[in-house]
Amino acid sequence: MNTAFANKKEKQIGAVVELEITRIMPNKNQPRREFNRDELCSLAKSIAQDGILQPLTVRRRGLDYELISGERRLRAAKLAGFSAVPCIVMEVGGEASAFLAIVENLQRQDLSYFEEASAIASLIKEYGCTQDKIALRLGISQSTVANKLRLLKLSDRCRDEIMRQGLTERHARALLKLDNDEQRLFMLQKIEAGGLNVEKTEQVIAGYNEKKKREESVRRRSAVLKDVKLFMNTVNRALEVMKLAGVECAARETRGDGFIEYTVRISQPHSANV
Repeated sequence: MNTAFANKKEKQIGAVVELEITRIMPNKNQPRREFNRDELCSLAKSIAQDGILQPLTVRRRGLDYELISGERRLRAAKLAGFSAVPCIVMEVGGEASAFLAIVENLQRQDLSYFEEASAIASLIKEYGCTQDKIALRLGISQSTVANKLRLLKLSDRCRDEIMRQGLTERHARALLKLDNDEQRLFMLQKIEAGGLNVEKTEQVIAGYNEKKKREESVRRRSAVLKDVKLFMNTVNRALEVMKLAGVECAARETRGDGFIEYTVRISQPHSANV
């Protein structure tokens, strides 16, 4: 490495420097995916008037830089016509950069719970982080991490509808108790139509699942009874054939609590050996 470049890089670490926007690359681990246009315009007006009060954080990537945190400020600065922005240069690896991006957004409450879940899943996939490690770094419990990851089982269509209605994370988790997308989308219609809060939503879903279990139980019993009836019809037909052949035979059916007793009596011909 060029000595002058190395010295310049060392001086930058931890310092606030003005960097050209064109030299700042986006962070692939940026957890936030949705940026409200009106909010960005409002922030751009504020930045145009007062400047950027809180520097962005970046890390060196060759001759350029990769954004760690400050995506909204960077986008707003571009809207405001800025060509350079104040940044703090940090010397961190990719995993630490990803964690810092999530933590900053969590502290500012800028992420939706689906964005949080996607960011956590990315840490696991990209860096092999365990749920315990993520929980420790983010200051949350392992069960919270697991619950957030479960949200990703919901389809994009369900997620879009949940966010459109402005439902809570508990609403989303309650929908996971349903078996498939069709049931979840149907329940989302009921939630919107009835203005259901979390508690009522959970009650409706519990009732729906209980009804579904009863119906399934009835279907199973009906299938069994159908098979039994088929068996008895087969036996009765066999007995009719035997009667036509001159064999004395009879059948008796007794029904009890949870059982059917079917007795067949066939008389032996007098010539038969005992």
